[in-house]
Amino acid sequence: MVSNGEKRRIYHRRKFCRFCADKSLKIDYKEPGTLRYFTTERGKIIPRRISGNCARHQRMLTKAIKRARIIGLMPFTTAKER
Repeated sequence: MVSNGEKRRIYHRRKFCRFCADKSLKIDYKEPGTLRYFTTERGKIIPRRISGNCARHQRMLTKAIKRARIIGLMPFTTAKER
């Protein structure tokens, strides 16, 4: 237990942009396997504050996901609602 004078140290893992760290990764709408990591199971795009991407790569990622959806490589939604 923590007494009144002591505070707990909270460790947060630093988020980093995968695409800045690994230059060999490319954002391409023709590769839905790579883009699926950045969408939820319902089909929503994961925001930047959660994914850890930089602003530039998040914009590129969003465009690629939207393009893949339009031409049918990725679904808009995965579950049918009744």
